[in-house]
Amino acid sequence: MDERRVNILKTSNAEISRLQLFSAFFEDETLYKIYLRSQVIHHLFANNEELEIDKLDLFHVQFTASLIELLRKIKKSNEKNVSLLYDEIHLNKELMEKLTGTVFTEKNFNLNKQQQALKINQSLRRLYQVLSDETNEFPFSKNISTFSARYSKDFYSDISTEQLSELIDYNPKDLYINEHASIERKLMGLLCKHDFRTEFFHGLKAGQLVIELYSFIDVDRHFLFFPSRDLFLFCDLEQLSSFDWSNNMSGKSKMIQELSYENDKLESDAAALKTYIPIPIIDLLKENYAKISDIDFLNHLNNFDVQANILKAMLKTDLF
Repeated sequence: MDERRVNILKTSNAEISRLQLFSAFFEDETLYKIYLRSQVIHHLFANNEELEIDKLDLFHVQFTASLIELLRKIKKSNEKNVSLLYDEIHLNKELMEKLTGTVFTEKNFNLNKQQQALKINQSLRRLYQVLSDETNEFPFSKNISTFSARYSKDFYSDISTEQLSELIDYNPKDLYINEHASIERKLMGLLCKHDFRTEFFHGLKAGQLVIELYSFIDVDRHFLFFPSRDLFLFCDLEQLSSFDWSNNMSGKSKMIQELSYENDKLESDAAALKTYIPIPIIDLLKENYAKISDIDFLNHLNNFDVQANILKAMLKTDLF
């Protein structure tokens, strides 16, 4: 075997090996079939010395080399775009870590709202006694405002000032009023009937003003506590029908969850983008595979200069 033939076959093997690496990387069916067909062409020349070896060299020069260069450019472009996605993922993770370090957890919130309900129930029981005895004793439990001060920013739902005004609107004739608190007469009656058994239901805020909502344990009724006026009124949830009462996640926790979902999506996008091949190039690969699969391709090998020009033109496009 002459030295030129040996060198061309050696170069052919090297080109096919590079093509194999790209077909494994992109995992594209047509590209893999082109790799397999290129092997067949190589073995055809390797096993038939009567075939003109220069045609194998011409095949790789006109087709394989340009294809590999095109795939290399696509891979480099994809890696750049994937890198941008991973930069965004990294920034999201940093923000999530900062938020996690400052957020009051749902566990703390759920524990403390039970303690707050106990304070309210005890305060209402004492208020009933104060009103009954007509004394000036202060009825509220110690630090009763701490709960809203701590959790309203993260856990309370936003309402408009108009909604707040509607919720706390009342007729003075319907209230028991003393120097410490005001409470709807019928509400106090229902509280007495059910032995002051209520639980914290939800928190609302309009700017710096907050409202705590409570529900009766034994009956489907709700009332509000407006700390700024030490006011207790029945609350009809129909006035707040747009709220999702089942969601007790804090604002920061919601943001952490959203960032986590966003990172999952970015991870998925990065995985898909890593091996993305533009549709026009996929179509060109299919066309090229059809040509090299033609049983008479050796007789039309010179036609690959046209395909080579198309591949080289692709290298200059803005497809990637």
